Amino acid sequence: MGRSDSPRSCQNCTACCDGWLRITIQGQAVYPGKKCPFSTGTGCSDYPNRPIQPCRQFDCGWLIKGSPLPDWMRPDTAKVIVLFNELVFSGIPIDVAVPVGRRIPPRALQWLKYFAERERRVLIYSEQIVANKSFTGEQSIAAFGPPELSRFMPEIIENYISKNM
Repeated sequence: MGRSDSPRSCQNCTACCDGWLRITIQGQAVYPGKKCPFSTGTGCSDYPNRPIQPCRQFDCGWLIKGSPLPDWMRPDTAKVIVLFNELVFSGIPIDVAVPVGRRIPPRALQWLKYFAERERRVLIYSEQIVANKSFTGEQSIAAFGPPELSRFMPEIIENYISKNM
């Protein structure tokens, strides 16, 4: 499970563009149930002209140099997008995991929790809320981290929600 020091590429992964992350592309909201208008499902129809923010500056945890994520954790196959160091709480880094679909599969969530525990990090993760067989655009949020932070988890979650939702 070592770090990835060799460059990885998205290949056919478009998870970040397919509406799992809440982003805005050229004034258009992207969220669960509404993918980027430029996503073809295998890439971007306007890749050379993609905006700097969020597209060019997006740091997928699987792609970043030295990523601790194993090869099988590519977002489209593991069904989770990981964003490292999204926040810091009391000097402890907070990572965010967003499902590609309704929820993060157990194997991936177990790996992320193990990593958070081993590295003394906090993991915030979510599950998409579905009503009438459609994504509502809302999520339930949970946190996992060192036991000594358990009493702060509600505050950590609230800080994340206030900055990102």
